[in-house]
Amino acid sequence: MSRFWEMGSYNVRAQPVVSFLQPMPNERLSSSRLEAFSDGVIAVIITIMVLELRVPAREVSNAAGLHDVLPLVFVYLLSFIQVGIYWVNHHYLIDGLKQVTHGILWSNLAMLFCLSLIPVATNWVGTRGISPFSIALYSAACVLPGTPWMLLSSLICYKTNQRPPGGMVKQLVSVILYLGAIPLAYVSPYISLGMIGLVGVVWLLPPREIVELTRKSTPLSPHSH
Repeated sequence: MSRFWEMGSYNVRAQPVVSFLQPMPNERLSSSRLEAFSDGVIAVIITIMVLELRVPAREVSNAAGLHDVLPLVFVYLLSFIQVGIYWVNHHYLIDGLKQVTHGILWSNLAMLFCLSLIPVATNWVGTRGISPFSIALYSAACVLPGTPWMLLSSLICYKTNQRPPGGMVKQLVSVILYLGAIPLAYVSPYISLGMIGLVGVVWLLPPREIVELTRKSTPLSPHSH
């Protein structure tokens, strides 16, 4: 039986506390926490990379300082694009995901862990310079997130019954370019960097599904009829 207490001119009904502690059925295992956590980790990864850009000492001339820091700026830009590729496609991937599974959570964590190694490889190139080993290490750091990403993409697409963003062909081509950049770093580090940059160019093109979805959601102007 409900109880009432008189508080001045107000009647207050006693509500069961348990109802506030129990999650709503449609909120259980929601993908919102996965998206928020992933966005936060990726933001930290990008922030860590930019903090490695150091201003040259006063004893170094401006021209010499720019010459010394330009390789790191270029590699930072490349790393920013690589991380950005995963962030954009992660957004596309989980857009239709309503509930997560155990496998989705752990494959997402594995992908984020591999992404967190890119700042280490970026700083290695900035500290040791562009050399065969440093670029091979950097290429390996770029290819590492690809495996858990393909697993995550497969699990989510199976659950949502949708195609992976960009399709499997783009993913396979990217992995091949990353893997090829590792041995080619000992032939020419700049060819390896070019191959990694080519991956960025490929993914800058929006997926066909996203273009079609954008066109459908864009209201027609009065002059279009």
